[in-house]
Amino acid sequence: MKRLFFFLFSFCLSFVMHAQSTTTLHDEGPFEQLIIRGVTLINGNGAPPMGPVDIVIEKNVITGIHNVGFPGVAIKKEDRPQLKAGGKELDCEGMYLLPGFIDMHGHIGGEAQGADWDYVFKLWMAHGVTTVREPGGRGLDWTLDLKNKSEKNDIIAPRIFAYTVFGQGSDQPISTPEMARAWVQKNAKNGADGVKFFGAAPDIMQAALEENKALGLGSACHHAQLNVAGWNVLHSARAGLTSMEHWYGLPEALFTDRTVQDYPLDYNYQNEQHRFEEAGKLWQQAAPPYSEHWNAVMNELLELDFTLDPTFNIYEASRDLQRARRAEWHEDYTLPSLWKFYQPSKVSHGSYWHFWGTEQEVAWKKNYQLWMTFINEYKNRGGRVTVGSDSGFIFQLYGFAYIREMELLREAGFHPLEIIKAATLSGAEALKMDDKIGTVSIGKLADLVIVEENPLVNLKVLYGTGAIKLTENNEVIRVGGVKYTIKDGVVYDAKQLLQDVKVMVDQAKESEGFEIVQPGIKGNE
Repeated sequence: MKRLFFFLFSFCLSFVMHAQSTTTLHDEGPFEQLIIRGVTLINGNGAPPMGPVDIVIEKNVITGIHNVGFPGVAIKKEDRPQLKAGGKELDCEGMYLLPGFIDMHGHIGGEAQGADWDYVFKLWMAHGVTTVREPGGRGLDWTLDLKNKSEKNDIIAPRIFAYTVFGQGSDQPISTPEMARAWVQKNAKNGADGVKFFGAAPDIMQAALEENKALGLGSACHHAQLNVAGWNVLHSARAGLTSMEHWYGLPEALFTDRTVQDYPLDYNYQNEQHRFEEAGKLWQQAAPPYSEHWNAVMNELLELDFTLDPTFNIYEASRDLQRARRAEWHEDYTLPSLWKFYQPSKVSHGSYWHFWGTEQEVAWKKNYQLWMTFINEYKNRGGRVTVGSDSGFIFQLYGFAYIREMELLREAGFHPLEIIKAATLSGAEALKMDDKIGTVSIGKLADLVIVEENPLVNLKVLYGTGAIKLTENNEVIRVGGVKYTIKDGVVYDAKQLLQDVKVMVDQAKESEGFEIVQPGIKGNE
């Protein structure tokens, strides 16, 4: 009886707090006029920072970008845009303003993980993510419902691009090119923005991609090992695929002395330790960087205007399991159900820690070096690289993992300004939305991120947990964390969103009597 009472009390408290948070945040716009005062602008087009500037927004559109002075010089009131009657000012002097971030690979939670949309959206928005491409999830109707609510600002959520997993909703497996074309046509009619592929027989992939391209829809592909021997990234790009996810299918396109990776003869794809352990050896089987074949593959992808969405972060535990497992945000922001999903398992996808050790991690570190070399050079030659997180698996938490992806692009060789471009304008271009989002420009939608510290100096200030800093008085403090996320002209207190998530996690822990413990250590019994 006590347990039932506690459950009902927690549910009601959660409902009330959620309602209060939503009401408070939605009181902050959109406005007839909003002026953001005194920021340093870091735009998504690769331009160096500029400030101080005042940004003028009317409802959900940027209508003015005004240079109002020089660093360290008092701003003259007469040089600033004037506030209209009923307008609102946001004093952000000394802060940094960027375009809203675009997560090109964002699953909106998962039933197996126990992560619902409200939890996921608040984590994303708290980290400045204002647009998400959902590469297949709980079904198109479910995603489109959330997309519609987001467009109306009925919920706290980024704008959503809904992709459907190829074949999802079909009465029977797609086994002919005709069936593939019919499914793609129906998917477009149902309102999807694109298709997420995992691979299929070559004739089916060819038909589906051609039809999808003809309809003007986007496409993404995780070239799964079960089909990649007959259809790799080059085949997909030639047929009309607009972006590849992760890196599967790319090393296979770079093979010169084989057609399949060097699988051990006792390999079993259903054994995920086999799957991920051997994947860590794959790049070393490909053509070496800058070799003739390596260059030929890269140049053809460039000619096809192909997008690479590497999602480095989602495999990082493969090269350093302890780092990913012990990330400082897990205690406060990872749900018990999600933590359980991450644990070593023969069933849960991405929980392949059957006996993960030094040898596997060293192989993956070498894998990353070769993978990152290709991605960085692709960017250097004018190719489009975007930022995607694929969170909810392998100890990677929504929002936090997106910032980690930025850090890994820095490791790959990207200048911080190139990282911001990948996170904003490049994503907008890939979504064919660069006329609306991706840069801070007059006429574009007011999707913005404001942070108190300079993220170019230290990307860690974008984490919700901030960055550690020692003051002149030898005091250890935390600085950073996104201060405001603005989407469609609505101003959200990013730190309040994180606090909402912490309340959700605290309540779940209390109701279950749960505490996070490391694998193999007794607890939660």
